[in-house]
Amino acid sequence: MAQFFSLHPEHPQPRLIRQAAEIMRGGGLVVFPTDSAYALGGLTGDADLLQRIRRLRAVDERHHFTLMCRDLSEIATFARVDNTQYRLLKATTPGPYTFILEGTRELPRRVLHPKRKTIGLRVPDHPVVAALLAELDEPILTSTLLLPGEDHPLTDAENIRERIGKQVDLVIEAGFCGPEATTVIDLTSGTPTLVRAGRGDLAPFGLEE
Repeated sequence: MAQFFSLHPEHPQPRLIRQAAEIMRGGGLVVFPTDSAYALGGLTGDADLLQRIRRLRAVDERHHFTLMCRDLSEIATFARVDNTQYRLLKATTPGPYTFILEGTRELPRRVLHPKRKTIGLRVPDHPVVAALLAELDEPILTSTLLLPGEDHPLTDAENIRERIGKQVDLVIEAGFCGPEATTVIDLTSGTPTLVRAGRGDLAPFGLEE
């Protein structure tokens, strides 16, 4: 059964953040809250992690994974970003958005979309995730915690542990985490394209649902 950490939502305990980071460094799959919904995540270099997430979510290799980054400079390390894209990212991060961008050679091919060579990237606005990213000193490879056959992500940490506690290594609770996933915007074509309407406002991109 997964371990269960209860963290302060605004001032997460450093000791528990360090322990969570160590679990990830050991190949652990962790459930944690974000500024939109709960996410599944671990370290990008762990090859088994992708398969664990795919099995849990029942998705194939065409599923877009998301790389959670600390800031824009980190996004620019792992994705090709032109000036127009950069301005949009700067205006909307951190926040509840996921951006589809072309990945760079800094990323293993296995984490990219097999045909498009793209990946989702985002900078979350949540103290727990920010503390975890700072402790790890590298991005977290993630996917929204949306179980097969369900329309909305799980919202209660205790319920998450009861349902999937044998398939993950740690569940982090830090107060209420809403049911709405991120808004997903594809920036690869030069014009922002809505992939999924979620918590993030569409106005900065001139889009409508």
